[in-house]
Amino acid sequence: MPAARRSLRHLTTSLLLTLSAAAQTLPSGASLTDAPPSNLAQPPLTPAAAQATSATGEAALARVPAVRVQRPGMVVPGTPAEYNASITVRYGPARPRAVLLLMPGFLGGAGSFDRLARQLVALDPQLAVWAVDRRSNLLEPQAALARAAPADLAVIAREGLPVRPGDSVAFMRDWGLDVTLRDWRVAVREARTLTPDVFLGGHSLGGSLSGLYAAYDFSGYVGATDLRGLVMLDGLPGILADRPMNADQYRQGGVNAMGPLPGLAQLGSQPYVDSGIFGPKLAAQADAQARLAALHPDDLAPTGGLTRFPATNLAAGLLQLEDRYALLPFLTLHTGAPTNAIEAPSLAALALGGRNSHWVVGPQDASRPVGWQGDPAAPTDGLDFVRRYWTPLSDYSEWYFPNRLTLDVAAVKSGTRGTPFESDMRVWYTQQLRLPILGIAAQNGVTREEMYRTYAAGTHATLTTHTLPGATHLDIVAARSDQVARWILDWMRPLRR
Repeated sequence: MPAARRSLRHLTTSLLLTLSAAAQTLPSGASLTDAPPSNLAQPPLTPAAAQATSATGEAALARVPAVRVQRPGMVVPGTPAEYNASITVRYGPARPRAVLLLMPGFLGGAGSFDRLARQLVALDPQLAVWAVDRRSNLLEPQAALARAAPADLAVIAREGLPVRPGDSVAFMRDWGLDVTLRDWRVAVREARTLTPDVFLGGHSLGGSLSGLYAAYDFSGYVGATDLRGLVMLDGLPGILADRPMNADQYRQGGVNAMGPLPGLAQLGSQPYVDSGIFGPKLAAQADAQARLAALHPDDLAPTGGLTRFPATNLAAGLLQLEDRYALLPFLTLHTGAPTNAIEAPSLAALALGGRNSHWVVGPQDASRPVGWQGDPAAPTDGLDFVRRYWTPLSDYSEWYFPNRLTLDVAAVKSGTRGTPFESDMRVWYTQQLRLPILGIAAQNGVTREEMYRTYAAGTHATLTTHTLPGATHLDIVAARSDQVARWILDWMRPLRR
Protein backbone atom coordinates (compact mmCIF):
# COMPACT_ATOMS: atom_id res chain seq x y z
CA MET A 1 0.00 0.00 0.00
CA PRO A 2 1.51 3.39 -1.02
CA ALA A 3 2.71 5.61 1.79
CA ALA A 4 0.11 8.35 1.11
CA ARG A 5 -2.77 5.90 1.38
CA ARG A 6 -1.29 4.24 4.48
CA SER A 7 -0.99 7.59 6.22
CA LEU A 8 -4.60 8.52 5.44
CA ARG A 9 -5.91 5.16 6.64
CA HIS A 10 -3.76 5.39 9.79
CA LEU A 11 -5.18 8.85 10.50
CA THR A 12 -8.73 7.61 9.91
CA THR A 13 -8.28 4.57 12.15
CA SER A 14 -6.83 6.74 14.90
CA LEU A 15 -9.73 9.17 14.64
CA LEU A 16 -12.33 6.41 14.84
CA LEU A 17 -10.64 4.81 17.84
CA THR A 18 -10.50 8.21 19.54
CA LEU A 19 -14.18 8.85 18.82
CA SER A 20 -15.18 5.41 20.07
CA ALA A 21 -13.28 5.77 23.32
CA ALA A 22 -14.42 9.33 23.93
CA ALA A 23 -18.06 8.39 23.47
CA GLN A 24 -17.86 6.32 26.63
CA THR A 25 -16.67 9.09 28.95
CA LEU A 26 -16.73 12.86 29.05
CA PRO A 27 -13.23 13.99 27.98
CA SER A 28 -11.19 16.58 29.77
CA GLY A 29 -12.13 19.96 28.38
CA ALA A 30 -15.52 18.75 27.13
CA SER A 31 -18.58 20.94 27.52
CA LEU A 32 -22.34 20.49 27.51
CA THR A 33 -24.37 22.46 24.97
CA ASP A 34 -28.13 22.81 24.76
CA ALA A 35 -27.92 26.03 22.75
CA PRO A 36 -25.34 27.43 20.34
CA PRO A 37 -22.02 28.17 22.12
CA SER A 38 -21.51 31.89 22.59
CA ASN A 39 -18.20 31.87 20.74
CA LEU A 40 -20.01 30.77 17.58
CA ALA A 41 -21.44 34.24 17.11
CA GLN A 42 -20.54 35.84 13.78
CA PRO A 43 -20.30 39.56 13.08
CA PRO A 44 -23.79 40.95 12.44
CA LEU A 45 -24.72 41.60 8.83
CA THR A 46 -23.88 45.08 7.65
CA PRO A 47 -26.83 47.24 6.53
CA ALA A 48 -25.87 46.63 2.90
CA ALA A 49 -25.70 42.87 3.44
CA ALA A 50 -29.01 42.88 5.29
CA GLN A 51 -30.62 44.72 2.40
CA ALA A 52 -29.10 42.23 -0.05
CA THR A 53 -30.44 39.34 2.01
CA SER A 54 -34.05 40.38 1.52
CA ALA A 55 -33.79 41.59 -2.06
CA THR A 56 -34.20 38.22 -3.83
CA GLY A 57 -36.87 36.15 -2.11
CA GLU A 58 -37.05 32.39 -2.13
CA ALA A 59 -40.02 32.43 -4.52
CA ALA A 60 -37.97 34.38 -7.06
CA LEU A 61 -35.13 31.85 -6.79
CA ALA A 62 -37.53 28.95 -7.29
CA ARG A 63 -38.88 30.50 -10.49
CA VAL A 64 -35.46 30.55 -12.19
CA PRO A 65 -35.52 27.89 -14.95
CA ALA A 66 -32.76 25.30 -14.98
CA VAL A 67 -31.86 22.41 -17.27
CA ARG A 68 -29.04 19.85 -17.42
CA VAL A 69 -27.24 19.72 -20.78
CA GLN A 70 -24.70 17.14 -21.91
CA ARG A 71 -22.57 17.60 -25.01
CA PRO A 72 -19.75 15.49 -26.49
CA GLY A 73 -16.51 16.36 -24.72
CA MET A 74 -12.86 15.70 -25.49
CA VAL A 75 -12.30 12.20 -26.86
CA VAL A 76 -9.77 10.51 -24.58
CA PRO A 77 -8.29 7.22 -25.85
CA GLY A 78 -9.19 4.38 -23.49
CA THR A 79 -12.16 6.21 -21.95
CA PRO A 80 -15.58 4.67 -22.70
CA ALA A 81 -17.45 6.91 -25.13
CA GLU A 82 -20.29 7.68 -22.70
CA TYR A 83 -17.85 9.47 -20.37
CA ASN A 84 -16.34 11.75 -23.00
CA ALA A 85 -18.75 14.53 -22.14
CA SER A 86 -19.06 18.22 -21.35
CA ILE A 87 -21.85 18.79 -18.83
CA THR A 88 -23.47 21.99 -17.59
CA VAL A 89 -26.52 22.84 -15.50
CA ARG A 90 -27.91 25.96 -17.16
CA TYR A 91 -29.84 28.55 -15.19
CA GLY A 92 -31.74 31.34 -16.88
CA PRO A 93 -32.78 32.10 -20.45
CA ALA A 94 -31.99 29.92 -23.46
CA ARG A 95 -31.05 33.05 -25.45
CA PRO A 96 -29.12 35.14 -22.89
CA ARG A 97 -27.42 38.48 -23.31
CA ALA A 98 -24.48 37.21 -21.25
CA VAL A 99 -23.25 33.85 -19.91
CA LEU A 100 -21.22 33.16 -16.77
CA LEU A 101 -19.72 29.65 -16.66
CA LEU A 102 -18.78 28.44 -13.17
CA MET A 103 -16.46 25.55 -12.31
CA PRO A 104 -16.88 23.87 -8.89
CA GLY A 105 -14.07 23.33 -6.44
CA PHE A 106 -12.15 20.33 -5.14
CA LEU A 107 -14.63 17.47 -4.56
CA GLY A 108 -17.48 19.76 -5.72
CA GLY A 109 -20.26 19.36 -8.26
CA ALA A 110 -22.51 21.73 -10.20
CA GLY A 111 -25.04 21.64 -7.35
CA SER A 112 -22.69 23.72 -5.21
CA PHE A 113 -23.71 26.75 -7.31
CA ASP A 114 -27.48 26.23 -7.19
CA ARG A 115 -28.28 29.09 -4.83
CA LEU A 116 -25.75 31.57 -6.22
CA ALA A 117 -26.75 30.82 -9.82
CA ARG A 118 -30.41 31.43 -9.02
CA GLN A 119 -29.57 34.65 -7.19
CA LEU A 120 -27.65 35.95 -10.20
CA VAL A 121 -30.43 35.17 -12.68
CA ALA A 122 -33.17 36.49 -10.38
CA LEU A 123 -31.30 39.80 -10.20
CA ASP A 124 -30.50 39.86 -13.94
CA PRO A 125 -32.95 37.81 -16.07
CA GLN A 126 -30.88 38.46 -19.21
CA LEU A 127 -27.95 36.53 -17.72
CA ALA A 128 -27.49 32.76 -17.94
CA VAL A 129 -25.31 30.90 -15.46
CA TRP A 130 -23.90 27.55 -16.60
CA ALA A 131 -22.58 25.47 -13.69
CA VAL A 132 -20.14 22.73 -14.67
CA ASP A 133 -20.28 19.07 -13.74
CA ARG A 134 -16.96 17.44 -14.58
CA ARG A 135 -17.13 14.16 -16.50
CA SER A 136 -16.43 12.21 -13.30
CA ASN A 137 -19.98 12.96 -12.15
CA LEU A 138 -21.22 10.52 -14.81
CA LEU A 139 -19.75 7.65 -12.75
CA GLU A 140 -22.25 8.28 -9.94
CA PRO A 141 -25.40 6.08 -9.63
CA GLN A 142 -27.66 9.08 -9.26
CA ALA A 143 -30.72 7.15 -10.41
CA ALA A 144 -30.57 5.12 -7.18
CA LEU A 145 -30.88 8.32 -5.15
CA ALA A 146 -33.56 9.77 -7.39
CA ARG A 147 -35.92 6.82 -6.93
CA ALA A 148 -35.12 6.20 -3.25
CA ALA A 149 -37.96 6.40 -0.74
CA PRO A 150 -37.11 7.58 2.81
CA ALA A 151 -36.56 3.98 3.97
CA ASP A 152 -34.13 3.44 1.10
CA LEU A 153 -32.37 6.70 1.88
CA ALA A 154 -31.87 5.54 5.46
CA VAL A 155 -30.10 2.41 4.19
CA ILE A 156 -27.88 4.48 1.87
CA ALA A 157 -27.09 6.92 4.70
CA ARG A 158 -25.87 3.96 6.78
CA GLU A 159 -24.15 1.85 4.14
CA GLY A 160 -23.51 4.04 1.11
CA LEU A 161 -23.84 2.62 -2.40
CA PRO A 162 -21.55 0.14 -4.20
CA VAL A 163 -18.22 1.75 -5.01
CA ARG A 164 -16.47 1.23 -8.33
CA PRO A 165 -13.10 -0.47 -7.75
CA GLY A 166 -10.14 1.62 -8.83
CA ASP A 167 -9.01 -0.81 -11.50
CA SER A 168 -12.49 -0.73 -13.09
CA VAL A 169 -12.11 3.00 -13.80
CA ALA A 170 -8.37 3.07 -14.42
CA PHE A 171 -9.08 5.21 -17.50
CA MET A 172 -9.57 8.09 -15.03
CA ARG A 173 -5.79 8.35 -14.81
CA ASP A 174 -6.00 10.46 -17.99
CA TRP A 175 -8.65 12.86 -16.63
CA GLY A 176 -6.32 15.67 -15.70
CA LEU A 177 -5.98 19.36 -16.40
CA ASP A 178 -5.91 19.17 -20.20
CA VAL A 179 -9.07 17.04 -20.37
CA THR A 180 -10.90 19.19 -17.81
CA LEU A 181 -10.13 22.44 -19.62
CA ARG A 182 -10.97 21.03 -23.06
CA ASP A 183 -14.32 19.73 -21.80
CA TRP A 184 -14.97 23.21 -20.38
CA ARG A 185 -14.02 24.79 -23.70
CA VAL A 186 -16.86 22.89 -25.40
CA ALA A 187 -19.32 24.83 -23.22
CA VAL A 188 -17.44 28.12 -23.66
CA ARG A 189 -17.57 27.81 -27.44
CA GLU A 190 -21.28 27.03 -27.36
CA ALA A 191 -21.89 30.05 -25.13
CA ARG A 192 -20.01 32.20 -27.66
CA THR A 193 -22.53 31.21 -30.35
CA LEU A 194 -25.21 32.86 -28.19
CA THR A 195 -23.43 36.01 -27.04
CA PRO A 196 -20.00 37.68 -27.14
CA ASP A 197 -20.36 38.44 -23.42
CA VAL A 198 -18.98 35.23 -21.93
CA PHE A 199 -17.40 35.20 -18.47
CA LEU A 200 -15.58 32.36 -16.74
CA GLY A 201 -15.23 31.68 -13.04
CA GLY A 202 -15.27 29.19 -10.24
CA HIS A 203 -15.14 28.49 -6.54
CA SER A 204 -12.03 27.26 -4.72
CA LEU A 205 -10.17 24.95 -7.15
CA GLY A 206 -12.64 26.16 -9.77
CA GLY A 207 -11.28 29.68 -9.32
CA SER A 208 -7.81 28.29 -9.95
CA LEU A 209 -8.99 26.45 -13.06
CA SER A 210 -10.58 29.61 -14.47
CA GLY A 211 -7.21 31.38 -14.40
CA LEU A 212 -5.46 28.35 -15.92
CA TYR A 213 -8.09 28.18 -18.67
CA ALA A 214 -7.55 31.82 -19.61
CA ALA A 215 -3.77 31.26 -19.87
CA TYR A 216 -4.05 27.92 -21.72
CA ASP A 217 -2.90 27.31 -25.27
CA PHE A 218 -5.59 25.24 -26.99
CA SER A 219 -3.51 24.16 -29.99
CA GLY A 220 -2.69 27.72 -30.99
CA TYR A 221 -5.79 29.40 -29.53
CA VAL A 222 -5.46 31.18 -26.17
CA GLY A 223 -8.34 30.56 -23.76
CA ALA A 224 -8.71 34.23 -22.79
CA THR A 225 -9.62 35.16 -26.37
CA ASP A 226 -13.26 34.09 -25.90
CA LEU A 227 -13.75 35.73 -22.51
CA ARG A 228 -14.75 39.12 -21.10
CA GLY A 229 -13.39 38.43 -17.61
CA LEU A 230 -12.75 35.98 -14.76
CA VAL A 231 -14.59 35.50 -11.45
CA MET A 232 -12.59 33.79 -8.67
CA LEU A 233 -14.55 32.87 -5.53
CA ASP A 234 -12.25 32.09 -2.59
CA GLY A 235 -9.79 30.44 -4.96
CA LEU A 236 -7.08 31.38 -7.47
CA PRO A 237 -4.24 29.77 -9.45
CA GLY A 238 -1.57 28.28 -7.21
CA ILE A 239 -3.82 27.80 -4.19
CA LEU A 240 -3.24 24.02 -4.19
CA ALA A 241 0.38 24.29 -5.27
CA ASP A 242 2.34 25.69 -2.35
CA ARG A 243 5.69 24.19 -3.43
CA PRO A 244 7.47 23.33 -6.70
CA MET A 245 7.09 19.82 -8.14
CA ASN A 246 9.73 18.13 -10.28
CA ALA A 247 9.24 15.49 -12.94
CA ASP A 248 10.19 12.60 -10.65
CA GLN A 249 7.66 13.69 -7.99
CA TYR A 250 5.04 13.96 -10.70
CA ARG A 251 5.68 10.37 -11.74
CA GLN A 252 6.22 8.77 -8.33
CA GLY A 253 4.17 10.96 -6.00
CA GLY A 254 4.51 14.35 -4.38
CA VAL A 255 2.97 16.69 -1.83
CA ASN A 256 0.73 19.72 -2.09
CA ALA A 257 -1.08 21.97 0.38
CA MET A 258 -3.44 19.14 1.34
CA GLY A 259 -0.81 16.45 1.83
CA PRO A 260 0.61 13.51 -0.15
CA LEU A 261 -0.42 13.02 -3.78
CA PRO A 262 -0.21 9.79 -5.78
CA GLY A 263 1.99 10.14 -8.86
CA LEU A 264 1.32 9.00 -12.41
CA ALA A 265 2.68 5.55 -11.57
CA GLN A 266 -0.03 5.02 -8.91
CA LEU A 267 -3.02 6.42 -10.78
CA GLY A 268 -4.01 3.12 -12.36
CA SER A 269 -4.84 1.70 -8.92
CA GLN A 270 -5.70 5.03 -7.23
CA PRO A 271 -7.57 6.95 -9.91
CA TYR A 272 -9.86 8.88 -7.55
CA VAL A 273 -9.86 10.39 -4.05
CA ASP A 274 -10.87 7.77 -1.49
CA SER A 275 -9.94 8.30 2.15
CA GLY A 276 -11.50 8.41 5.58
CA ILE A 277 -12.29 12.08 4.97
CA PHE A 278 -13.92 11.79 1.54
CA GLY A 279 -14.69 9.13 -1.04
CA PRO A 280 -17.55 7.67 -3.08
CA LYS A 281 -19.11 5.84 -0.13
CA LEU A 282 -19.10 8.93 2.09
CA ALA A 283 -20.43 11.03 -0.80
CA ALA A 284 -23.39 8.68 -1.26
CA GLN A 285 -24.06 8.70 2.49
CA ALA A 286 -23.95 12.51 2.55
CA ASP A 287 -26.40 12.79 -0.35
CA ALA A 288 -28.86 10.41 1.30
CA GLN A 289 -28.54 12.16 4.67
CA ALA A 290 -29.08 15.56 3.04
CA ARG A 291 -32.26 14.31 1.37
CA LEU A 292 -33.52 12.94 4.68
CA ALA A 293 -32.70 16.25 6.38
CA ALA A 294 -34.60 18.15 3.70
CA LEU A 295 -37.63 15.86 3.97
CA HIS A 296 -37.75 15.25 7.72
CA PRO A 297 -35.24 17.53 9.49
CA ASP A 298 -36.32 16.71 13.07
CA ASP A 299 -36.68 12.94 12.68
CA LEU A 300 -34.02 10.62 14.07
CA ALA A 301 -31.11 10.07 11.67
CA PRO A 302 -30.26 6.49 10.64
CA THR A 303 -28.21 4.69 13.30
CA GLY A 304 -24.62 4.04 12.24
CA GLY A 305 -24.65 6.63 9.46
CA LEU A 306 -22.76 9.92 9.47
CA THR A 307 -22.94 10.18 13.25
CA ARG A 308 -22.14 7.49 15.83
CA PHE A 309 -24.65 8.86 18.32
CA PRO A 310 -28.39 9.66 18.20
CA ALA A 311 -28.99 12.84 16.19
CA THR A 312 -31.73 14.43 14.15
CA ASN A 313 -31.49 14.28 10.38
CA LEU A 314 -30.59 17.96 10.17
CA ALA A 315 -27.88 17.68 12.84
CA ALA A 316 -26.38 14.62 11.13
CA GLY A 317 -26.41 16.43 7.80
CA LEU A 318 -24.73 19.62 9.01
CA LEU A 319 -22.28 18.55 11.72
CA GLN A 320 -19.77 17.30 9.16
CA LEU A 321 -19.48 20.74 7.56
CA GLU A 322 -20.21 23.26 10.31
CA ASP A 323 -17.14 25.44 10.81
CA ARG A 324 -16.71 24.59 14.49
CA TYR A 325 -16.76 20.82 13.87
CA ALA A 326 -15.45 20.24 10.33
CA LEU A 327 -12.18 18.36 9.89
CA LEU A 328 -10.83 20.46 7.02
CA PRO A 329 -10.87 24.27 6.68
CA PHE A 330 -11.94 24.13 3.01
CA LEU A 331 -15.03 21.98 3.76
CA THR A 332 -16.80 24.37 6.11
CA LEU A 333 -19.84 26.60 6.35
CA HIS A 334 -21.66 28.30 9.22
CA THR A 335 -25.39 27.71 9.75
CA GLY A 336 -25.91 27.28 13.50
CA ALA A 337 -24.97 24.84 16.26
CA PRO A 338 -25.98 21.52 17.82
CA THR A 339 -28.26 21.33 20.84
CA ASN A 340 -28.25 18.75 23.64
CA ALA A 341 -24.62 18.02 22.80
CA ILE A 342 -21.42 17.12 24.63
CA GLU A 343 -18.45 18.52 22.74
CA ALA A 344 -14.67 18.50 23.17
CA PRO A 345 -11.68 20.07 21.43
CA SER A 346 -10.76 18.22 18.24
CA LEU A 347 -7.00 17.73 18.09
CA ALA A 348 -7.30 15.99 14.72
CA ALA A 349 -9.11 18.95 13.13
CA LEU A 350 -6.62 21.39 14.63
CA ALA A 351 -3.77 19.33 13.17
CA LEU A 352 -5.42 19.52 9.74
CA GLY A 353 -5.72 23.32 9.88
CA GLY A 354 -9.06 23.84 11.61
CA ARG A 355 -9.73 26.94 13.70
CA ASN A 356 -11.18 26.59 17.22
CA SER A 357 -12.14 23.04 16.18
CA HIS A 358 -14.35 20.77 18.25
CA TRP A 359 -16.21 17.52 17.83
CA VAL A 360 -19.47 16.26 19.27
CA VAL A 361 -19.11 13.26 21.57
CA GLY A 362 -22.82 12.54 21.96
CA PRO A 363 -26.06 13.79 23.54
CA GLN A 364 -26.09 15.51 26.92
CA ASP A 365 -29.47 13.96 27.74
CA ALA A 366 -29.37 10.36 26.53
CA SER A 367 -33.15 10.30 26.19
CA ARG A 368 -33.01 12.91 23.41
CA PRO A 369 -30.95 13.07 20.21
CA VAL A 370 -28.46 15.77 19.38
CA GLY A 371 -30.48 18.43 17.55
CA TRP A 372 -29.73 21.49 15.46
CA GLN A 373 -30.55 25.14 16.00
CA GLY A 374 -30.14 27.48 13.07
CA ASP A 375 -28.57 30.89 13.65
CA PRO A 376 -30.43 33.69 11.80
CA ALA A 377 -27.22 35.76 11.86
CA ALA A 378 -25.16 32.97 10.28
CA PRO A 379 -24.25 33.41 6.61
CA THR A 380 -25.99 30.21 5.44
CA ASP A 381 -29.43 28.77 6.16
CA GLY A 382 -28.84 25.12 7.07
CA LEU A 383 -32.22 23.84 5.89
CA ASP A 384 -31.83 25.65 2.57
CA PHE A 385 -28.36 24.14 2.22
CA VAL A 386 -29.51 20.52 2.65
CA ARG A 387 -32.46 21.09 0.31
CA ARG A 388 -30.07 22.16 -2.44
CA TYR A 389 -27.37 19.57 -1.66
CA TRP A 390 -28.99 17.02 -3.96
CA THR A 391 -31.53 17.75 -6.68
CA PRO A 392 -32.57 15.81 -9.81
CA LEU A 393 -30.38 18.19 -11.82
CA SER A 394 -27.17 18.20 -9.81
CA ASP A 395 -25.22 17.11 -6.78
CA TYR A 396 -23.18 19.22 -4.39
CA SER A 397 -20.20 16.87 -4.52
CA GLU A 398 -18.15 14.91 -7.06
CA TRP A 399 -18.02 11.35 -5.75
CA TYR A 400 -15.13 10.17 -7.93
CA PHE A 401 -12.76 13.11 -7.95
CA PRO A 402 -9.78 12.37 -10.28
CA ASN A 403 -6.43 12.25 -8.51
CA ARG A 404 -4.88 13.18 -11.86
CA LEU A 405 -6.53 16.60 -11.78
CA THR A 406 -5.20 17.34 -8.28
CA LEU A 407 -1.73 16.17 -9.34
CA ASP A 408 -1.75 18.32 -12.48
CA VAL A 409 -2.92 21.47 -10.68
CA ALA A 410 -0.18 20.98 -8.09
CA ALA A 411 2.40 20.64 -10.86
CA VAL A 412 1.43 23.64 -12.97
CA LYS A 413 0.98 26.19 -10.14
CA SER A 414 0.03 29.28 -12.18
CA GLY A 415 1.99 28.54 -15.37
CA THR A 416 4.22 25.95 -17.04
CA ARG A 417 6.66 27.97 -19.14
CA GLY A 418 10.17 26.74 -18.40
CA THR A 419 8.98 23.74 -16.35
CA PRO A 420 9.06 19.99 -17.09
CA PHE A 421 5.30 20.18 -17.77
CA GLU A 422 5.38 22.82 -20.49
CA SER A 423 4.55 20.53 -23.43
CA ASP A 424 1.81 18.45 -21.78
CA MET A 425 0.00 21.19 -19.87
CA ARG A 426 0.11 24.34 -21.94
CA VAL A 427 -0.49 27.05 -19.33
CA TRP A 428 1.71 29.45 -21.27
CA TYR A 429 0.14 32.90 -21.14
CA THR A 430 -0.30 33.86 -17.50
CA GLN A 431 2.06 36.82 -17.76
CA GLN A 432 0.27 38.07 -20.89
CA LEU A 433 -3.19 37.83 -19.33
CA ARG A 434 -5.10 41.12 -19.71
CA LEU A 435 -8.61 40.14 -18.71
CA PRO A 436 -10.44 41.88 -15.87
CA ILE A 437 -10.51 39.68 -12.76
CA LEU A 438 -12.95 39.76 -9.86
CA GLY A 439 -11.59 38.09 -6.72
CA ILE A 440 -13.96 37.55 -3.80
CA ALA A 441 -12.52 36.17 -0.57
CA ALA A 442 -14.44 34.63 2.33
CA GLN A 443 -13.38 36.29 5.58
CA ASN A 444 -12.91 32.89 7.24
CA GLY A 445 -12.07 31.03 4.04
CA VAL A 446 -8.84 30.08 2.31
CA THR A 447 -7.96 33.29 0.43
CA ARG A 448 -7.30 36.93 1.25
CA GLU A 449 -7.54 39.97 -0.99
CA GLU A 450 -3.77 40.35 -0.93
CA MET A 451 -3.44 36.86 -2.45
CA TYR A 452 -5.42 38.02 -5.48
CA ARG A 453 -3.24 41.12 -5.70
CA THR A 454 -0.08 38.99 -5.66
CA TYR A 455 -1.44 36.79 -8.45
CA ALA A 456 -2.59 39.74 -10.55
CA ALA A 457 0.83 41.38 -10.19
CA GLY A 458 2.24 38.55 -12.31
CA THR A 459 -0.21 39.36 -15.12
CA HIS A 460 -1.47 42.44 -16.96
CA ALA A 461 -4.98 41.93 -15.59
CA THR A 462 -7.10 44.61 -13.94
CA LEU A 463 -8.25 43.42 -10.53
CA THR A 464 -11.27 44.10 -8.35
CA THR A 465 -11.52 42.48 -4.92
CA HIS A 466 -14.05 42.07 -2.11
CA THR A 467 -14.30 40.09 1.12
CA LEU A 468 -17.57 38.54 2.33
CA PRO A 469 -17.75 39.27 6.09
CA GLY A 470 -18.20 36.36 8.48
CA ALA A 471 -18.19 33.80 5.67
CA THR A 472 -16.36 30.48 5.58
CA HIS A 473 -15.16 28.75 2.41
CA LEU A 474 -18.51 27.18 1.44
CA ASP A 475 -20.66 30.09 2.64
CA ILE A 476 -19.44 32.18 -0.27
CA VAL A 477 -21.59 30.16 -2.72
CA ALA A 478 -24.35 29.10 -0.29
CA ALA A 479 -25.06 32.29 1.68
CA ARG A 480 -28.61 33.51 2.18
CA SER A 481 -27.42 37.04 1.33
CA ASP A 482 -27.15 37.84 -2.39
CA GLN A 483 -24.18 40.17 -1.78
CA VAL A 484 -21.79 37.97 -3.80
CA ALA A 485 -24.24 37.94 -6.72
CA ARG A 486 -24.52 41.73 -6.57
CA TRP A 487 -20.76 42.17 -6.56
CA ILE A 488 -20.48 39.92 -9.61
CA LEU A 489 -23.23 41.75 -11.52
CA ASP A 490 -21.88 45.19 -10.66
CA TRP A 491 -18.44 44.15 -11.90
CA MET A 492 -19.79 42.53 -15.10
CA ARG A 493 -22.06 45.42 -16.11
CA PRO A 494 -19.47 47.78 -17.68
CA LEU A 495 -17.69 44.84 -19.35
CA ARG A 496 -20.73 43.73 -21.34
CA ARG A 497 -21.12 45.12 -24.84
